[in-house]
Amino acid sequence: MGLSLLGAVACGTSNDPGNPGAGGTAQVGGDGNVGSGGAGPGAGGLVNGAGGNVNGTGGDTPGGGGAPGVGGDGGGGAAAGGNGNTGGSGAGGEVGVGGSGTTEGEPIPKPKLITSAAGAFWKTDAEPTMGGTTANITVNPSMEHQAWLGWGGTFNEVGWRELMKLDAAERERVMKLLFSRVDGLALTWGRIPIGASDYAVERYTLCDAPCNADNIETTFSIDHDKDPQRGLIPYVKAAQAVVEAEKAQYKGIRDITFWGSPWTPPPWMKTNNAYDKGVMKNDTATRKAYAKYFRLWVEGYEAEGIPIDHVYAQNEPGWSQGYPTCAWGPYTDSTTNTDNTATPAFLGNFVAEDLIPELGDKADVWFGTFSNSKYFSNYWGSLSDKSLVKGTGLQWATIDNASTAVSAGLTMQSEHKCGNYPWLGDQGKTSTAASAEAADYDTFWKDWAPNNYNYAVESWGLFKEWITAGVNGYSAWNMVLDRVGRNLDQERPWPQNALISFNQDGTVNVTPYYYAFRHLTQYVEPGAKRIGVSGGDALAFKNPDGSIVVAMFNSGNAAQTTLSIGGTMLQFTIPQRGFATVNYTPGE
Repeated sequence: MGLSLLGAVACGTSNDPGNPGAGGTAQVGGDGNVGSGGAGPGAGGLVNGAGGNVNGTGGDTPGGGGAPGVGGDGGGGAAAGGNGNTGGSGAGGEVGVGGSGTTEGEPIPKPKLITSAAGAFWKTDAEPTMGGTTANITVNPSMEHQAWLGWGGTFNEVGWRELMKLDAAERERVMKLLFSRVDGLALTWGRIPIGASDYAVERYTLCDAPCNADNIETTFSIDHDKDPQRGLIPYVKAAQAVVEAEKAQYKGIRDITFWGSPWTPPPWMKTNNAYDKGVMKNDTATRKAYAKYFRLWVEGYEAEGIPIDHVYAQNEPGWSQGYPTCAWGPYTDSTTNTDNTATPAFLGNFVAEDLIPELGDKADVWFGTFSNSKYFSNYWGSLSDKSLVKGTGLQWATIDNASTAVSAGLTMQSEHKCGNYPWLGDQGKTSTAASAEAADYDTFWKDWAPNNYNYAVESWGLFKEWITAGVNGYSAWNMVLDRVGRNLDQERPWPQNALISFNQDGTVNVTPYYYAFRHLTQYVEPGAKRIGVSGGDALAFKNPDGSIVVAMFNSGNAAQTTLSIGGTMLQFTIPQRGFATVNYTPGE
């Protein structure tokens, strides 16, 4: 389904997963990861996916390269562990994330240089000049790291509620800012909550009482999600409409790949019979019913024209919070800051014994999403055979666990940190920042989400930290929120930042964080490879067509920069405390 980059990952034991080579089926042994390629055909496509014959490096026995896989608009290949969705992530598995998109139409315009700074975002009126003898930043295109699946964001009810307050033209403009390849972030992954997240308008699941284990097949319903004023389905369809419109005009337009995760099971499946906090029941009947819940959700969204690539069994299973949450073993209570270790982790048991068998080939299963590093090893150990899942989702405090997940297979940074942390302000009750504009990583503003430039700078550091740790994709949290930005949690009020917010007069606020993200997302395509870069504060990628994208941040004064890409010298200025992206095609 969706997009089709073929690749495989070799299992290893070292904390350093090595650099992925392009191509084929992974081989067990060592810690070298195999990158994109493979022999499995993508369903329905004619365009060749990325392949090659370069071996993965870094292990005692590198995984071998392979022949190019056939991609296209359809799903990834089914060979060696893939099932046509995102594909496998263990030894012998392959990943499919779509082909090269549409093959007819105009090429997507790519400015050669884009810069942003406070008050001067997304400037494209200058170009790099050739020249220079000493590079500040050096890109080595032959040094390949992980294959890239894409960039994403999260659909939440509060976001759609706010968008519905706009007129149709302004709402369409915002959706283009998020999903357009030409005028926006070009997001290609979309996270959908299964039931209420903490940014639902109200608490709910899709099988609330009188729905139960005996009647779930007939009483489960996604009707709540169809509400035109706040429903997730209209929000998703608005994103799909942006993509469909661009398919008719441009080459290389890919469908959005959708995935889902619940914040809580129905209350009757939990020990406390409530949406918030609590632990999942571990009896056979409840677990089997919950597996059906996932299948019915996948089938329901499919019937609405929203294909689901994969699901996670639980958002943040190691936390118990004052909004829809559920533990599946040991957890930390965020309200009391206490820990409970009475229940051994059993999330992996549910995934292996119930969820995967129930879903069959309807959708893949990824493991997570994990955010509490204190209990990561407990949950990680509950799934003995990691090859059963197609990948792992990590977020928030689990950056130190990234090497473990990356060495096992595909890894997604599944939720960007939202900033403005309430534990810095007496659990949301006291502002410690002098103003909203001054709020930063070390201070808190209680009255509304700051959405300031400091958060854009913080976000850049997070992007770079996770991507250099080896993740294969990166997802934003809320794409759109109201100005205040609070969730359902009444115990710990938390105004959270978003890509797009609203000003006090109700007009749209495209935040500095949005532009920091866009400096990476718009031109780095699914199927790209992260490549070597040294000097400065930069990330570099090579797209499937050979074009190179370099994103940079300058923490000091405006600086003349010399960038070397494979020996070609380019000169330009990065603004003070600003961002720059260079699009470079060898030979042009």
